[in-house]
Amino acid sequence: MDFKKMLNENNIEFVDRDIYEHEEEYEIFSQVVENDYVPAVLVIETKGKKYDSFLYAPDRDYEELTEAIAIIKKHLLV
Repeated sequence: MDFKKMLNENNIEFVDRDIYEHEEEYEIFSQVVENDYVPAVLVIETKGKKYDSFLYAPDRDYEELTEAIAIIKKHLLV
């Protein structure tokens, strides 16, 4: 199943960043998560005026897209 479709079905808001259109951002992201697999996920939590960010990548943090959805949902419960 398509990851974007899964996000929509779970009412998870997201911003889609094309890795070819934003190559420099993707390179930085790949270095931080130490792999270049997609779909990689950046979750930003807002706590008042403070932001916490969490980076997740396939094969490092999850194997299946359903696991990525579960990770994101955990952040939504905070």
